[in-house]
Amino acid sequence: MTDNVRIAGSLRGRLTATLIGGAALLAVLLFFIARSYAAQIAQQGQDNVLEASVTAILDAALLRDGTLEVDFPYAAFSMLKTSADDRIFYAIYQDDKLLSGYEALPRAGKGGPMAFRTARMMGVPVRVATAARTLIGADQRTQVTVSIAQTQDALATTLSAISRNVALFGAGFFALAVVLSFWATSATIGPLRRLTTSIARRGPQDLSPVTKPVPAEMVPLVSSLNSLMGRLDQALNQSEDFIAEAAHRVRTPLATVRAHAEATLHRVERAENREALRAMMRAIDESSRAAGQLLDHAMITFRADHLERQPLDLVELTQELVLRLTPLAEMKDIDLHLNGDARAPCSGDPILLQNAIRNLIDNALKYSPDEGVIDITITGRTLTVRDRGPGFPTGDMAGLSARFARGSNAQGIIGSGLGLTIAQDVATAHGGALTLSNHPGGGACVSFTL
Repeated sequence: MTDNVRIAGSLRGRLTATLIGGAALLAVLLFFIARSYAAQIAQQGQDNVLEASVTAILDAALLRDGTLEVDFPYAAFSMLKTSADDRIFYAIYQDDKLLSGYEALPRAGKGGPMAFRTARMMGVPVRVATAARTLIGADQRTQVTVSIAQTQDALATTLSAISRNVALFGAGFFALAVVLSFWATSATIGPLRRLTTSIARRGPQDLSPVTKPVPAEMVPLVSSLNSLMGRLDQALNQSEDFIAEAAHRVRTPLATVRAHAEATLHRVERAENREALRAMMRAIDESSRAAGQLLDHAMITFRADHLERQPLDLVELTQELVLRLTPLAEMKDIDLHLNGDARAPCSGDPILLQNAIRNLIDNALKYSPDEGVIDITITGRTLTVRDRGPGFPTGDMAGLSARFARGSNAQGIIGSGLGLTIAQDVATAHGGALTLSNHPGGGACVSFTL
């Protein structure tokens, strides 16, 4: 059936891809956000140290006798020491005139409050902090501007370590998200898979509605499925009722016609008329048998979904059938031999089992030669019927249990092609099987297993 279904991807695959894609995007965003935040924190730490150094130098500046003096405190530069031995540059200006330091060092501002910028000095990136302070003497006013720059090797090393740790954390988060995605997908698709399995395990005649609880998203699907199965069940019941009624209505008048034909046969003397009446009677018998088996099949199809199981003895049930069919067997001088276990207790629907076994024995009677023997063997829950007839045609054996199927050796033998179908349906309804074979010693062999 799945060969005719057009497949457009997989819900599980789509859901898994969506969750994994979302997890990958979150991992990337987490990496950049964490790295950016770490860079801001690290930069803020460097800026704080630069600000403290600039402030220490400005605090050491003073006017003495009209001359600007700056006594570099030791802590002003020692606090800038890093594990990477970053280089330090400085510049001190008095009213925009360089007093000491690197004239090429760019300033972060034009004077005033503390300002910071990232620039390049001697071809390497540096972080520059600049601040200015106005000094007032007895008769003079001057502005001192201090700029201090530091390379960012230690900062780059710290950021690399942070980035590596964040990347490892992001990879772990992504791996965990992948595992959770597969778990979430399985948990989400699980109810749909269980529903599929529940429907697939049903028998061909089980059209009962789905009653197990399902997630809210599956309610429309299950409701539509229950509605479809309800309509199919109603249609099948109507069809079976029609077949049963039709078979019943046909079989009764056929019996009447046959009785009249048989009575007429005794009064007709011309050979051609008697042969015509015999042909009519054979046709009536075949039609009557087909109608009867159609009725039996309709009954079996209906009861297969509502088995009335009860404890019974398969041997005892078969003995009753053998006694009933013995008169038919004696008309062809055929002996019915019941062999095997003395008792075979089992649980089943006696009406269906009688119907199936009667059809198997009846088939053996039709194909057995006169003065033959039919062996009926019961071993455990397996009943085997073997005749001494021509056996099953090897090429037809696989399809003989289908409806209205008859072997190539059935010409001239009255039958409808439903006997083996009925037996197989009954075996299937009881969880068993019907097996056809040819006995090595000759004849057909049918094994009916519960």
